[in-house]
Amino acid sequence: MAPLRSPLSRLFTVLLAGVLAGLVLAVAVLPGNLLFGLVTRSALGAYAALPDALRTPATPQRSYIYANDGKTLITTFYDVNRTDVPLSEIAPVMRQAIVAAEDRRFYEHGGADLRGLFRAVVANVKGGGTEQGGSTLTMQYVRNVLKTDPTRTAEERQAATDPTVGRKIQEIRYASALEKSLSKDEILNRYLNIAYFGSGAYGVAAASQRYFGKEPAQLTLAESALLAGLVQSPDAYSPIDGDRDQALARRSYVLDSMVQTGAITAAQAAQAKAEKLVLHPTAQANGCTATAQGHDDWGFFCDYLRRWWLTQPAFGATTEEREQALRRGGYTVVTSLDPKIQAAAQKQATEVYGYDNKNALPIAAVEPGTGRVLAMAVNRHYSLAANPKGQENHPNTVNPLISGGGGVDGYQAGSTFKLFTMLAALESGKTLSTGFDAPAKLPTRYPDNGPGNCAGHWCPANANPAFMDGYRMMWDGFGRSVNTYFVWLAEQVGQDKVVEMAQRLGITFRADADANFAKNNAANWGSFTLGVAATTPLDLANAYATVASEGMYCKPLPVVSVTAANGERVQVADPSCKRVLDADVARAATDAARCPVGQQSAFGQCNGGTATSVNDILGGRPVAGKTGSSEENATETFVGFTPQVAVAGIAANPDDPTDSVGSAVQAQVIDAVAHVISTAVKGKPEKDFTAPSQELAGNPHRPADRPPARPDRTDNRQRTDDPGSLLGRWLAGRG
Repeated sequence: MAPLRSPLSRLFTVLLAGVLAGLVLAVAVLPGNLLFGLVTRSALGAYAALPDALRTPATPQRSYIYANDGKTLITTFYDVNRTDVPLSEIAPVMRQAIVAAEDRRFYEHGGADLRGLFRAVVANVKGGGTEQGGSTLTMQYVRNVLKTDPTRTAEERQAATDPTVGRKIQEIRYASALEKSLSKDEILNRYLNIAYFGSGAYGVAAASQRYFGKEPAQLTLAESALLAGLVQSPDAYSPIDGDRDQALARRSYVLDSMVQTGAITAAQAAQAKAEKLVLHPTAQANGCTATAQGHDDWGFFCDYLRRWWLTQPAFGATTEEREQALRRGGYTVVTSLDPKIQAAAQKQATEVYGYDNKNALPIAAVEPGTGRVLAMAVNRHYSLAANPKGQENHPNTVNPLISGGGGVDGYQAGSTFKLFTMLAALESGKTLSTGFDAPAKLPTRYPDNGPGNCAGHWCPANANPAFMDGYRMMWDGFGRSVNTYFVWLAEQVGQDKVVEMAQRLGITFRADADANFAKNNAANWGSFTLGVAATTPLDLANAYATVASEGMYCKPLPVVSVTAANGERVQVADPSCKRVLDADVARAATDAARCPVGQQSAFGQCNGGTATSVNDILGGRPVAGKTGSSEENATETFVGFTPQVAVAGIAANPDDPTDSVGSAVQAQVIDAVAHVISTAVKGKPEKDFTAPSQELAGNPHRPADRPPARPDRTDNRQRTDDPGSLLGRWLAGRG
């Protein structure tokens, strides 16, 4: 049954017939080319007067997101599933098929085929069959560009398809101007890259992938004829979403038309008609929840990339414009994600906790000196799928558990924050050999009326007095994670200096309480050095990466390169780095950070550590790091670094960061992070840390009347390194 035409459509054809009726006599008495020139000469204008979108197409294209090898596809972003390809990468039979299906006189007319247009108008006025459009490929191209031009308003795009005589005449004018300035092949190429083929596929590249899972250069005659036949009514004829029989009928029509144009023989057409329709439909990934199969863990990195993208002015003046650029701009993005490091991090995270465990181990890896984010893993599926009742964030979530933001404040990282106290002290002129007789409990000036206070003041304690108490310098104070030493040191330097140091190295206070305390009362934040502020693995890894790069802070960066659809590089991928620490200060802190991981400082002052298994896992390769446990072991943290990579992992319950993960998991967190570091440096030249100056080392000797430091126990990994707090989990959590 022929489709019914709307009254508006019938009115349009009658009106257009009237406009063209006066041309009929001219058709009979004037050569076609001369007639066309007379009709259009006064209306065409210069090519330069065309809309920008027709001179320089700005049609929506899919953006591709790759891993750092430039080959491993992470996902794509699109509103319109479309990718431009040159004519040389489109099978010749596909080019011939589209001409035969849509505009047999394409290579003869000058943009508007008046004879064909009038013939279509007469047929439509008479009715009795399917409407004929009479539009050439060039006119269709004009219409497609104007109705999809992302630089136009919605009203302007709608006007490009309005059934008015004025719109049709404008189409003729624009098409004629294009034909005067572009070759036929260029017009054909542009058309094939914008035409809609149904099932969400715009352009022949997307269509060949969508229906047949192949590149357009590989299309056969039968496949080309099928695709060309879809253009007339793509949604109705689509063999995936529409009418398969109609699609085959259109294929036969196109093959017969190709015989009439001389593109193929009748025998070739018959053979193609006899072929069974074999589809290999592929759904193109779209967005972070559609990453490559088996890699939903990549979604967390993808989400971080998207959040970063939306902050970059290079992609638009507003968030909305930047989002549109990502989904319609046709960018090729080579990210910083390293698939091998990511796989190692995901393996380690899921070996510590399963996907369905309420606890999580988010892990982040960062490259010192560039800030490039190499991996972001957690034992969760990045998915919008529903979770079992009572399991808000597991096994599925799209919350940024690794990077923070979007309502995720982060987790306490315990004694890893002692690094900021040490840096502030070194910067203030103190040396690594600054000594203090660290007691089991240290009365402070901070008021505390809670249980266990010391005469109304907060008095933090060491978690393991036998291992931690006694005369300490920065080396063994850091190596053994002596709380009372670092609380004392922070008091000497000033708590506000410690807080400022953390912020300088990129620690962001996402929790309102933390942000307010840092802004308004940092000088009295006595427990800050014990890591009571919420942070994330990404922030923590990048802060330690700053020390690894000898004081050069680099903003976290998720890309290696971004290339626009026209092939031009977008200047957003260069590291944004600045010196925030004197190099010698950073080297001194690194020297002390060799102690926790079972290695030795340049001055031989390491005598015990809380993460000595790291040295064995790295095979003696130069490494540094720090453990951290929060109050009642609510979280367990380890961050380690070499000159080439910094990795942080925090075991926590994302739904309730105050819920205890227990001390037993600390050893697993340490080993997990160490194994990720091992993967990251495998095959790379071994680099040693530069020793600090004697000036910052100071005079590393202990008082003669004091016994030597207690030897380290055989295995300190499972020992919690921080004491309970008397100011509460937020104000004075475990160190």
